[in-house]
Amino acid sequence: MDKNKDSDNKEEKEEIVNNIRQMGAPNISNFQSSIQFLTIIGEIEGHNISSSDKKTTKYEHIIPILIAAVQDPNIKGIFIILNTVGGDVEAGLALAEMINSIDKPKVSLVLGGGHSIGVPLATASDYSFIVPTAAMTIHPIRTTGLVIGVPQTFRYFEKMQQRIIDFILRTSNINKKDLIRLMYSTDELANDIGTILIGKEAVDYGIIDEVGGFDCALNKLNILIDNKYK
Repeated sequence: MDKNKDSDNKEEKEEIVNNIRQMGAPNISNFQSSIQFLTIIGEIEGHNISSSDKKTTKYEHIIPILIAAVQDPNIKGIFIILNTVGGDVEAGLALAEMINSIDKPKVSLVLGGGHSIGVPLATASDYSFIVPTAAMTIHPIRTTGLVIGVPQTFRYFEKMQQRIIDFILRTSNINKKDLIRLMYSTDELANDIGTILIGKEAVDYGIIDEVGGFDCALNKLNILIDNKYK
């Protein structure tokens, strides 16, 4: 028996397990696939560390994966799976811009939820899907805790809100009037403003392109890949 080979296989398996544990995705080079699968789940963690009892996606983990996928000639497309409650607004918007700027075909699938800053993350791809039971919450950004310099803080949040609105309008088919109305609705959330869209409702408003599951999204990505590289 080749002990060196056994040792190499063990190290390779440990690397895959650690990669999945830390980033929620295997190292694609171990699976000989032309598609980079990327999961964004739980709370998006940005400049501040979330509490240890929360499931998080760290943007400093996602960005290197995206860079590697862009540089790897064997990767032809990116499949993004979303089930997020939202989180750090600037980190989420930075990821959305990063995804949107990649020149390889990209498809997103909303499973469970694509809430808050998860909305632009879903629309950042070339084509988006949502399963029938998934939900998306559209609301204005907010803060908690003590606010110093109220007028300045208000202007900052106003500009940040406009950046999010502009991105969603640029990367989806919803019109501005509907987006603003959904964002500032007061009749759905008891202690907040905003709107929850379920499955087909997100498609009807033009935020998401199509209702469908994993197979539909994967088939669409393969079509986009074939059209680009044929």
